[in-house]
Amino acid sequence: MPLRPWSPIPIADNGEPLEELPAALVQLEPHPYVAVGAPYGEQASPFRLRRGVIERLLAAQQHLQQLHPQLRLAVFDAWRPLAVQAYMVQHAIGAECERLGLDPSQPGPALEAVVAEVGRFWAPPSADPRTPPPHSTGAAVDLTLIDGDGQPVAMGSEIDAIGAVSEPDHWLQQAQALPPGTARDQALAWHRQREALRAAMLQAGFAQHPNEWWHFSHGDQLWAWQQQQPLAIYGRWQGG
Repeated sequence: MPLRPWSPIPIADNGEPLEELPAALVQLEPHPYVAVGAPYGEQASPFRLRRGVIERLLAAQQHLQQLHPQLRLAVFDAWRPLAVQAYMVQHAIGAECERLGLDPSQPGPALEAVVAEVGRFWAPPSADPRTPPPHSTGAAVDLTLIDGDGQPVAMGSEIDAIGAVSEPDHWLQQAQALPPGTARDQALAWHRQREALRAAMLQAGFAQHPNEWWHFSHGDQLWAWQQQQPLAIYGRWQGG
């Protein structure tokens, strides 16, 4: 998995603590990675972020509800230790091989293509402090929208889906190629939901992952790269 374009950006961690998400932010449970056996350990909650990131999430929810009172943010995943990152990268490769009918134990071009495609969505579990996976910093969050009944809003793909369907503007591009009708209307509806999430998060100071409609961060290397900042302010969380 090659380095990202934001990987060379230096990090000067500001030391903000990692804190539990407040009750005002909905957490989607059971947590999806815990459910598949990811090794968090008994004391490591995935629903934690840096203090400044939590404050911005609350601001994003306020922005969202000013325009869409019936909607709320719902957190899918937040902090992720390296052991979990490594586990989930392999899980994603295995799941994609299963979907394609490939044997992940057999090397070759087909497996290499799967690993490369998964690498567009899952960061390498690097232990190098200069290249931390975004979720290991406590600066990145995966989230979606829920409606007034607490039900997830249709966004046109599941979180963690591998492929072009997960790119933020995928359904807008599809709609532009479709004739007027039901399929085009559906594509535009999915894009509007993604855009509502993106607008709220960007207004609160987050940056969006270029390949993932659900992934946003503030203060990590990806954010610094998108915002043309000289430094990231959050490195890999080393605390308890």
